[in-house]
Amino acid sequence: MKLKWQRQGLRRRIFDYLRRIELILADGHPQTDWDDLLAEHRDQLIFFQHERLIHLIVTVAFGLMMILLTNILLVVNEISILLILLFLFVIAFLLAYLYHYYILETSVQKMYVHYDQIRQRINALKESEGHGG
Repeated sequence: MKLKWQRQGLRRRIFDYLRRIELILADGHPQTDWDDLLAEHRDQLIFFQHERLIHLIVTVAFGLMMILLTNILLVVNEISILLILLFLFVIAFLLAYLYHYYILETSVQKMYVHYDQIRQRINALKESEGHGG
Protein backbone atom coordinates (compact mmCIF):
# COMPACT_ATOMS: atom_id res chain seq x y z
CA MET A 1 0.00 0.00 0.00
CA LYS A 2 1.40 3.37 -1.01
CA LEU A 3 1.14 6.38 1.22
CA LYS A 4 -0.70 9.43 -0.09
CA TRP A 5 2.52 11.43 -0.63
CA GLN A 6 4.11 8.55 -2.57
CA ARG A 7 1.32 8.69 -5.12
CA GLN A 8 1.53 12.47 -5.35
CA GLY A 9 5.26 12.87 -5.75
CA LEU A 10 7.79 14.80 -3.78
CA ARG A 11 6.96 18.20 -5.27
CA ARG A 12 3.29 17.94 -4.30
CA ARG A 13 4.25 16.65 -0.86
CA ILE A 14 6.51 19.60 -0.09
CA PHE A 15 3.98 22.13 -1.42
CA ASP A 16 1.19 20.57 0.68
CA TYR A 17 3.39 20.53 3.76
CA LEU A 18 4.44 24.18 3.31
CA ARG A 19 0.81 25.23 2.83
CA ARG A 20 -0.22 23.37 6.02
CA ILE A 21 2.54 25.01 8.07
CA GLU A 22 1.72 28.45 6.67
CA LEU A 23 -1.94 27.98 7.64
CA ILE A 24 -0.99 26.93 11.16
CA LEU A 25 1.35 29.91 11.52
CA ALA A 26 -1.27 32.32 10.15
CA ASP A 27 -4.05 30.90 12.35
CA GLY A 28 -2.04 30.67 15.57
CA HIS A 29 -4.72 28.46 17.15
CA PRO A 30 -4.33 28.32 20.94
CA GLN A 31 -4.57 24.49 20.95
CA THR A 32 -1.53 24.15 18.69
CA ASP A 33 1.20 22.16 20.40
CA TRP A 34 4.11 24.25 19.18
CA ASP A 35 6.74 21.90 20.61
CA ASP A 36 5.27 18.94 18.70
CA LEU A 37 4.98 21.10 15.59
CA LEU A 38 8.63 22.12 15.94
CA ALA A 39 9.71 18.48 16.27
CA GLU A 40 7.65 17.48 13.22
CA HIS A 41 9.00 20.44 11.27
CA ARG A 42 12.57 19.51 12.17
CA ASP A 43 11.94 15.95 10.92
CA GLN A 44 10.46 17.21 7.66
CA LEU A 45 13.31 19.67 7.25
CA ILE A 46 15.89 16.90 7.65
CA PHE A 47 14.02 14.75 5.11
CA PHE A 48 13.83 17.53 2.52
CA GLN A 49 17.47 18.54 3.11
CA HIS A 50 18.45 14.94 2.34
CA GLU A 51 16.35 14.97 -0.84
CA ARG A 52 17.96 18.28 -1.81
CA LEU A 53 21.46 16.82 -1.34
CA ILE A 54 20.66 13.74 -3.43
CA HIS A 55 19.21 15.87 -6.22
CA LEU A 56 22.22 18.18 -6.10
CA ILE A 57 24.55 15.21 -6.58
CA VAL A 58 22.48 13.89 -9.51
CA THR A 59 22.24 17.37 -11.06
CA VAL A 60 26.02 17.85 -10.85
CA ALA A 61 26.53 14.39 -12.37
CA PHE A 62 24.28 15.25 -15.33
CA GLY A 63 26.06 18.61 -15.68
CA LEU A 64 29.42 16.86 -15.84
CA MET A 65 28.06 14.39 -18.39
CA MET A 66 26.84 17.31 -20.51
CA ILE A 67 30.28 18.95 -20.37
CA LEU A 68 31.93 15.65 -21.30
CA LEU A 69 29.55 15.06 -24.21
CA THR A 70 29.99 18.65 -25.41
CA ASN A 71 33.76 18.15 -25.47
CA ILE A 72 33.39 14.85 -27.30
CA LEU A 73 31.09 16.46 -29.88
CA LEU A 74 33.64 19.25 -30.42
CA VAL A 75 36.58 16.86 -30.82
CA VAL A 76 35.25 13.97 -32.92
CA ASN A 77 35.52 14.13 -36.70
CA GLU A 78 32.28 12.29 -37.43
CA ILE A 79 29.30 13.00 -35.25
CA SER A 80 27.01 10.03 -34.87
CA ILE A 81 23.28 10.32 -34.45
CA LEU A 82 23.56 8.20 -31.29
CA LEU A 83 25.94 10.74 -29.74
CA ILE A 84 23.58 13.60 -30.57
CA LEU A 85 20.63 11.70 -29.11
CA LEU A 86 22.61 10.97 -25.95
CA PHE A 87 23.54 14.65 -25.70
CA LEU A 88 19.88 15.70 -26.05
CA PHE A 89 18.84 13.09 -23.49
CA VAL A 90 21.37 14.41 -20.96
CA ILE A 91 20.31 18.03 -21.57
CA ALA A 92 16.64 17.12 -21.05
CA PHE A 93 17.38 15.37 -17.77
CA LEU A 94 19.71 18.14 -16.64
CA LEU A 95 17.00 20.76 -17.19
CA ALA A 96 14.45 18.61 -15.33
CA TYR A 97 16.81 18.10 -12.41
CA LEU A 98 17.70 21.79 -12.30
CA TYR A 99 14.02 22.66 -12.06
CA HIS A 100 13.39 20.03 -9.37
CA TYR A 101 16.46 21.12 -7.41
CA TYR A 102 15.27 24.74 -7.59
CA ILE A 103 11.91 23.68 -6.10
CA LEU A 104 13.66 21.77 -3.30
CA GLU A 105 16.12 24.58 -2.56
CA THR A 106 13.51 27.35 -2.36
CA SER A 107 11.19 25.14 -0.30
CA VAL A 108 13.90 24.28 2.22
CA GLN A 109 14.72 27.98 2.51
CA LYS A 110 11.04 28.66 3.32
CA MET A 111 11.17 25.87 5.89
CA TYR A 112 14.08 27.61 7.63
CA VAL A 113 11.92 30.74 7.97
CA HIS A 114 9.00 28.66 9.27
CA TYR A 115 11.31 26.97 11.78
CA ASP A 116 12.35 30.38 13.12
CA GLN A 117 8.71 31.48 13.30
CA ILE A 118 7.72 28.37 15.26
CA ARG A 119 10.64 28.95 17.66
CA GLN A 120 9.47 32.55 18.13
CA ARG A 121 5.97 31.33 19.00
CA ILE A 122 7.39 28.90 21.55
CA ASN A 123 9.60 31.62 23.08
CA ALA A 124 6.68 34.07 23.20
CA LEU A 125 4.48 31.48 24.95
CA LYS A 126 7.19 30.69 27.50
CA GLU A 127 7.69 34.39 28.10
CA SER A 128 3.96 35.03 28.58
CA GLU A 129 3.67 32.04 30.94
CA GLY A 130 6.59 33.40 32.95
CA HIS A 131 4.92 36.80 33.29
CA GLY A 132 1.44 35.41 33.83
CA GLY A 133 2.37 32.94 36.61
